[in-house]
Amino acid sequence: MLCLSTYKSKEFRVVKEPGLDNRHRDQTPPKEGRIQQKRSDTLNKNLPKPIPQFLPDTTLGEMREATGKVSEESVRRAAKKLDT
Repeated sequence: MLCLSTYKSKEFRVVKEPGLDNRHRDQTPPKEGRIQQKRSDTLNKNLPKPIPQFLPDTTLGEMREATGKVSEESVRRAAKKLDT
C-alpha cells in the first residue's frame, strides 16, 4: 500500500508493509527489523479478530499471562488448546 501525505507543502511517500496490521518494523539497533508487538493493554474486543476463548474486556497482557505466549497468533493457538 502506498500512502501520499503533505507536510508543510512538501509531498512525501510512506510505504507500508502488507500484513503488519498498522504496526511497523523497528529501524534502530538492537531491534532492527523486528515487528513491533501489540500493546499489553489492548482489549480483546479491539483486536482485528477477537479471541473467543477470552472475554471481550480481557487485555492482551492478561491473555499472554494465561497462555504463556507473547505474539497475538501464539496466544490465539494456545487459547484453542486451553479450551479443549
